[in-house]
Amino acid sequence: MTDTHEQDYAATLNERRGALDVAMGIEYLEMRPGYGRARMPVEGNTQPFGMLHGGASVVLAESLGSIVANLAAHPKVAFGTEVSATHHRPATAGYVTATCTPLYEGRSTATYQIDIHDENARRICTARLSCALRPRPDGLPDALAT
Repeated sequence: MTDTHEQDYAATLNERRGALDVAMGIEYLEMRPGYGRARMPVEGNTQPFGMLHGGASVVLAESLGSIVANLAAHPKVAFGTEVSATHHRPATAGYVTATCTPLYEGRSTATYQIDIHDENARRICTARLSCALRPRPDGLPDALAT
């Protein structure tokens, strides 16, 4: 068995994106246990005033964080239990890039911080995702299976 900590799963995960990730234009750039980086276009994800919708930032944060959690927890599965976000400034064009790092990774729970920046490296959002780590239920697909 290959050590998942040495692999970058971005290409595999981009091929297997869910419908919401596709609709939002989320692209995984670097994905491994304990670290992830993804980007999302502002265009198409704005509120009526032309700024990136806060909910879009939360979708990006939870999508990225839950995948990093599942990579770290494998073969267990991570289920999100809480997500929170602080929006610092608006983004109006281009792409936003999110990075995810662990704050805590235990046997049954994990917490991650997701920082989202605009193309000028200005922080636009800080999010936190908590997950429960459980045995994989029968029949649940394994995104890491080839």
